[in-house]
Amino acid sequence: MSENLELDVRQLVPMQRHQSIFRTWQNLPNGTSFILINDHDPKPLYYQFDAEHPGEFTWDYLESGPETWRVRIGKTANASADAT
Repeated sequence: MSENLELDVRQLVPMQRHQSIFRTWQNLPNGTSFILINDHDPKPLYYQFDAEHPGEFTWDYLESGPETWRVRIGKTANASADAT
């Protein structure tokens, strides 16, 4: 379903990126994912997900630079209702 959804944030200004990413993740049905495309390692985003949604997301690097990073970010099947 959402497995083919890609969110390319490279053209967004930095202050809009996390908001767009979290909105995309929150709209996912549980058990699905999307592909984030970014121009740098989104490690700070991982830490934000881990702090705000521990155990409710998955994170898999598909490509790790040097110019493009692609990360599959998923919503676990048991993500809480307030994560949506």
